Amino acid sequence: MTLMQEVITIALCALATMTTRFLPFLVFRANKKTPRYVQYLGKALPAAIFGMLVVYCLKNVSVSAGSHGLPELFAITLVVVLHLWKRNMLISIAGGTVFYMLLVQAVF
Repeated sequence: MTLMQEVITIALCALATMTTRFLPFLVFRANKKTPRYVQYLGKALPAAIFGMLVVYCLKNVSVSAGSHGLPELFAITLVVVLHLWKRNMLISIAGGTVFYMLLVQAVF
């Protein structure tokens, strides 16, 4: 890439980032009520995205080979237990991730 191409790429990335950050404030003014479908999306999308992440993370797990999916099963169980106990998404995700990495590196 030439220097000019790099500058254009960085400028476009900055513009796209600023647009996605500022556009909701311009479209949905503070003095107007937020549309019901936007409120619905705000409630439904987080769970849907996490569901997609779970499917994506488990799509290549083979229960008939290697560790038979045990590290994944143990990590998922820990995530569920931590989340039911603490009700904190950061603790749940970080705890499950660290536990999974330890299992894969040290045990399986």
